[in-house]
Amino acid sequence: MAKISFKPGNMLYPLPVVMVSVADKAGKANIITVAWAGTICTNPPMVSISVRPSRHSHHMLLETGEFVINLTTKELAYAADYCGVKSGKDVDKWKEMKLTPFASDFVMAPCIAESPVNIECKVTKVEQLGSHDMFAAKVVAVHVDDKYMNEKGSFCLEDAEPIVYSHGEYFALGEKLGRFGYSVQKKNV
Repeated sequence: MAKISFKPGNMLYPLPVVMVSVADKAGKANIITVAWAGTICTNPPMVSISVRPSRHSHHMLLETGEFVINLTTKELAYAADYCGVKSGKDVDKWKEMKLTPFASDFVMAPCIAESPVNIECKVTKVEQLGSHDMFAAKVVAVHVDDKYMNEKGSFCLEDAEPIVYSHGEYFALGEKLGRFGYSVQKKNV
């Protein structure tokens, strides 16, 4: 097997597809699609998003220091793509994509009702990295859609059909291969 050397770049794929809702100090809300999003700490729960300073929502993030990460699904793929290619300067993405805002508990930015998971965040640090600024944030609240709760009280995100992004394309997730620790689990004899 031969390997081909590429120039240094971000080849960490697939990525979660998330729509981030933000609001300015006056309460005007917008939605952006962010590919650079992830978990950075368990305790306290923290996440990060990276946004280009040229994006319309960048100034909102700096003004309020708050945002909501809204997970996306197969059903939301079209809206996620639209929110990533259209600017909130030019269109009302909530209206155009028929998305429903609902009030967050702790941040000014609204949650997207159609999303199965809404993660309210307060920025703790902004790091200017080059093409993007990274917003590290503490998770202050999480909302989940009760239709994805099972009889044991567990949240089943896989039932919502979450999507991922890889090299400019969106993909639905496939079959379950195992549960964490299955490689060392004792076999029933």
